[in-house]
Amino acid sequence: MTSQIKTKLIVSRFYFVAALSLIAIVLGSTQISSQNIDTVAFERITVIPMDRERTLTAQTVVVQNGRITDLGPADSVEIPFGATRINGDGRFLLPTLAEMHAHISSSFTAPYAAGRFQTPLQAIERVLLMYVLNGIGTIRNMIGEPIHIELREKASRGEIISPTIYTAGPPFSGATVQTVEAAIEMVASQKASNYDFIKTFPGMPSLEIFNTVARTARELGIPIAGHVPSTVGLDNALAAKIQTIDHLDGYLQAAVEPGAPSPAFWGENLAPYVNELRFPQLVAKTKAAGTWMVPTQSLLESDFAPDPPAVLLQRPEMVYVAPRLREQWTRTKTSTDNLYSPEHRAKFITLRQQLIKLLHEAGVGFILGSDAPQNWSVPGFSIHRELVALVESGLTPYQALATGTYNVANFTGTLEQTGTIEVGKRADILILDANPLINISNSSSIVGVMLNGQWLPQTKLEEMINE
Repeated sequence: MTSQIKTKLIVSRFYFVAALSLIAIVLGSTQISSQNIDTVAFERITVIPMDRERTLTAQTVVVQNGRITDLGPADSVEIPFGATRINGDGRFLLPTLAEMHAHISSSFTAPYAAGRFQTPLQAIERVLLMYVLNGIGTIRNMIGEPIHIELREKASRGEIISPTIYTAGPPFSGATVQTVEAAIEMVASQKASNYDFIKTFPGMPSLEIFNTVARTARELGIPIAGHVPSTVGLDNALAAKIQTIDHLDGYLQAAVEPGAPSPAFWGENLAPYVNELRFPQLVAKTKAAGTWMVPTQSLLESDFAPDPPAVLLQRPEMVYVAPRLREQWTRTKTSTDNLYSPEHRAKFITLRQQLIKLLHEAGVGFILGSDAPQNWSVPGFSIHRELVALVESGLTPYQALATGTYNVANFTGTLEQTGTIEVGKRADILILDANPLINISNSSSIVGVMLNGQWLPQTKLEEMINE
């Protein structure tokens, strides 16, 4: 089988799985209601500003027309007449989180539309809603189509219940670009179409084509991000100033001893051949390149962890996954479990954890992402599992939360507007019932979400989640 055919099969399988995932995750109406109130006051609440590691107790936060207009000790803040007052005693207020390796459905889902979804657009809106319900205020869509640009604009205007959307165009791989000329044309087309960035995908035909993509993108002012194709390798991807490397792609491949086999998709088969003494040099190169990390650690931990499918199926969010998709994920996990021993899989996860810790300690930028929806990664829910995975890899709860708040605003250049709780900033707010700085699992104890000036309280969240 030629490498080109293999690439097409990989891409086709990815699209098919993503399509099924997005329309099968939840069957339910996208018609929702929320409270769009001009002025809201969160009273006597503990604020986690996320500008640095601290909490502000007994605060009142006033929001008017989607902006934070006042913040201070409860006894000193004057609440405007007619404001909706929300008791925050015993609760915690922080910026909404981000899913920086997300997928939303596209036109190819049309043949699979089922249940109460009448159009692919309804399937997309349902997935966007699931992100919001889990406290996610920003997503980075890793495989895009023209419909996503329209949705991005609608979301920015508050016309749909949706996180802020950043979107790539169709991915660059052997199935989509096979010549230097085609690479130049495709980059120019995506820039002209107003996509936010270019997605690199496995199966890039050659280093020459990758370098052409990177050079053309740099000339036109559009970043590249995503996978490190095996034809390119980590050193060349870093030299090209790739904006993010997702999944820690290419790192194990760059750290193997001579004689290692050809890498599997995630490099999982390389675990016994990795020389960990090579990690510091790879970390230093990454820091020098200014490349950011999106580890998606929870995705790989689900796929390679010792838990059998029967245990994973007991996760609460699995009730929102269609039976045929649960069956597909079960088959994939069973195949992986049969292929690799528990010791091999544990080594693979441990190596990734070591890389995460070393990269973060070196000051490499991290942003939060879980690759939802993919195997066992249910939109919205999986980002809270990713936070846990980061803490288990050596980050503190505050550092993990920063990857989905402050760091995202820094990465996107929107720190003046988002990423922290401050007067004048956009009121993208998450209210929790317990302190995530004490236990990162508390990030999922969601009481309410405010986004685009709309307050979604706990009762409404429960109604929509259980719909």
